[in-house]
Amino acid sequence: MTAYPPDRHDFSRSAPVRLWEDGFAADPHRYYAALRAQGPIGWAELAPGVPAYVVTERRAALEVLRDTERFSHDPRAWEETVPADSPVLGMMRWRPNALFADGGAHVRYRTTLLDVFDLLEPHDLRARVHRAVRLLVGRIGPRGEADLVADFSRPLMALVFNDLFGMPVSAGDRLDATLGRMMEGGAGAAEGEAEYARYVLELIAAKAERRGDDLPSRLLDHPAGLTPEEVTWQVFLTLGAGYEPTANLVSNTLSRILGNPVYYSTLTSGARPVMDAVVEVLHHETPLTNYGIYYAREPVACHGVWLRDAVPVVVSFGALTSFAEQADTGGRHPGDASHLSWGAGPHACPVKQHTLLIVTEAIEQLTQWLPDLDPVLPRERLGWRPGPFHRSLTALPVRFTPRSPDHPGVES
Repeated sequence: MTAYPPDRHDFSRSAPVRLWEDGFAADPHRYYAALRAQGPIGWAELAPGVPAYVVTERRAALEVLRDTERFSHDPRAWEETVPADSPVLGMMRWRPNALFADGGAHVRYRTTLLDVFDLLEPHDLRARVHRAVRLLVGRIGPRGEADLVADFSRPLMALVFNDLFGMPVSAGDRLDATLGRMMEGGAGAAEGEAEYARYVLELIAAKAERRGDDLPSRLLDHPAGLTPEEVTWQVFLTLGAGYEPTANLVSNTLSRILGNPVYYSTLTSGARPVMDAVVEVLHHETPLTNYGIYYAREPVACHGVWLRDAVPVVVSFGALTSFAEQADTGGRHPGDASHLSWGAGPHACPVKQHTLLIVTEAIEQLTQWLPDLDPVLPRERLGWRPGPFHRSLTALPVRFTPRSPDHPGVES
């Protein structure tokens, strides 16, 4: 039996804070408060019977994110300790890609991603977003009402990312449904993971047979010589990591903008850039809340806690920001990343600028096409999707003056 240092707290007999409960989605601040009451590192469950250490303090978070000697991204030792049907395995199981690799393997995988995304010119990405927004406005504009989650932010990501990854527009609903189930980590998680894996396998098989002007084809042809299996799991990572958090960042930002009429008027008039609202969301309602997942390479003391190996150490970006909420909605520099939503250290987000471009262009274009969006519900009555990993609205209903997509004032 492991002997724990007398000055270090071991949570193994403590009641965990259950991040898988429905109440967590409704009021995450209460759960984060309970974790923070335990100190810089708290004790939680990501799913029934799946414990984790949760880092809620910035200094401790940076230590875990940057210390590659003591902490690893490889979950395989942990996987041996959880049931095969655990609903969080879809998000946490090991795969040969940049997220779950360390050292030289991580550098190799990450370099391929940086290289292929560097080939994506900002003007090209901007044009793809504009086309997708026009298509969606064409669907919802004449109706005078919409759900900006189901009718805009999620289908927008399906359009943009299927375009980037070489899949047809018609595949969007399938992508949306499979990723949503996997991310929520509930009863449908395993089915969602399996269906999403089939989606990616079919995509790579098609690109292996016939290349296109898309990201998977560039990965297949990269000088690093990734195998088709490695390309499959790189795409599994980048398509999923791009789609879900970016869709949530769009809808979370729109909900903040529309929930503050003064803020909305300054944005639509051009007096305040959309980036201000995006930065506020990253500081106070980051879309990927608890997915900085590491593992101690061996039992280790960290900020007064004895961390066992083979137990997830989760950097909670949501907890880091939930207590920083401020009354005003301005004054932050766009480069202010004190929220840590992009991560830090070797595994920091490699496509931050691409994500920000997609989000800001999407919101700017939408509010130009439909400048009088009016929320149906006050912000405090909006619902949130379950799941330990994300902060994601179930719906954002709005009304507006019906408008066709041939509005003359919008850039094409």
